[in-house]
Amino acid sequence: MGHASLFEATFINRTLFRNRIMVAPMTRISASETGVPGKKMQDYYSRFARGGFGAIITEGIYIDQTWSQTYAFQPGIVNEEQLSGWNNIVEKAHQNGARVIAQLIHAGALSQKNIYCPDSAGPSAVKPRGQQLEFYHGSGEYRTPRALSEEQIRDIISSFADSAERAVSDAKFDGVEIHAANGYLLDQFLTDYTNQRTDGWGGSLENRLAITLEVIHAVRRKIGAQKVLGVRISQGKVNDFHHKWKEGEAGARTIFGLLADAGVDYIHVTEYKAWLPAFENGDKSLVELAREAAPETVIIANGGLDDGETAEKLLGMGADFVSIGKAALANPDWPRKVSSGLPLYALPGDILSPIADIKEKERI
Repeated sequence: MGHASLFEATFINRTLFRNRIMVAPMTRISASETGVPGKKMQDYYSRFARGGFGAIITEGIYIDQTWSQTYAFQPGIVNEEQLSGWNNIVEKAHQNGARVIAQLIHAGALSQKNIYCPDSAGPSAVKPRGQQLEFYHGSGEYRTPRALSEEQIRDIISSFADSAERAVSDAKFDGVEIHAANGYLLDQFLTDYTNQRTDGWGGSLENRLAITLEVIHAVRRKIGAQKVLGVRISQGKVNDFHHKWKEGEAGARTIFGLLADAGVDYIHVTEYKAWLPAFENGDKSLVELAREAAPETVIIANGGLDDGETAEKLLGMGADFVSIGKAALANPDWPRKVSSGLPLYALPGDILSPIADIKEKERI
C-alpha cells in the first residue's frame, strides 16, 4: 500500500476512523432554495464514502433563521425537513464506511442572498472588504452589517449549540465542526480590523477569540463528552485571501492553546499551502505551531494537499489527519487511487478558474 501512514485506522475521541484522510468542507449551494439537502447532495457525498475517505466534513450548514445563512441554496439544520435530508446523507455514508462531521457556520457580515433576513450582522458596523461572490449568486459590494448586541451574541452561541445537538441526535452525524475560519462570523470577531468592539468581545486577542470559546463550551454541553467536536481556523478569508494574524507566531500559539484548553477534540488548520511558513518572518507552518501549542489535541491539515506525497508530508509535520479539497472533486476515489499508486486526475483549467482557485483559498 502506498503512503501507508495515511491509511492507519485512528481514533478521535471515542470514534474510530478507518484512515487519516478526510474530505474538506466545500461550499456547494446545491440544496433546495429552502435549505433542504436532497438526492443530488446525497449522491455527491456518497461517492466520497465509496471512494475510501475515512470521513467527510460537510459544507457549512447554517444554524438559525436570522443572519447565519451565507449563500443562496445553502443547506441548513433548523427544521425537520432539513434534518431528514441530512439523516439520509449520513446514513448512506455510514453504509459505505465513512464518518460524517457537520460543519456549522454563521455568515455574519458576509451573508448574501439570505432568505430570512434582508440585512447582515457582525461584531462591528464595519463593511467587509471585497465583493460578494457572484458564482454564489451575490453581486456588488457587501452591506455594512449591524453591530450585534450582547443579547444577540448570546442567541448566536445558543444557536450553534442547539444545531449541534440536532446534528448528532436527529441527523446522526458523528460529530460537529465549528467554522471559525475564512472570514465568517467567528473569524470576524477574531480579526482585528472587523472587530472594533470595546466590551468583553473585543480588544485583546483573548477577548476577540472569546465568542468561539463560548461556542465550544456551549456545544460540548449539548452534545456530551463522547461525540467528536472540532473547530476550523484560518488566517485567510474568502474576501481577504492574504490576511495574517497581526500577533504573528506568538498569537497563533495563544489561539491554538486556548482552543485546545476549551475542550475541542481537533483543530482543523487551513492555509493556501499548508506546508509553508505561516508568517513572513517565521519558519513554522500553522500546523507546526498548532502541534506545539496543543500537543494533546488532534490536528487536521488542509490546503494544497493534492497528492499522497504532499499529504503524507503534513503528517510528518505534526498533523494527525489531512483534509483534501479540490483534488477530491476530481478524484472522489482519491484514497483508493493513492493506496494503489494509480494516477490522479487534475481538475480542468476552466473549472479551476476562478471558482476552484477561490475554493482552494477558502478551504477553506
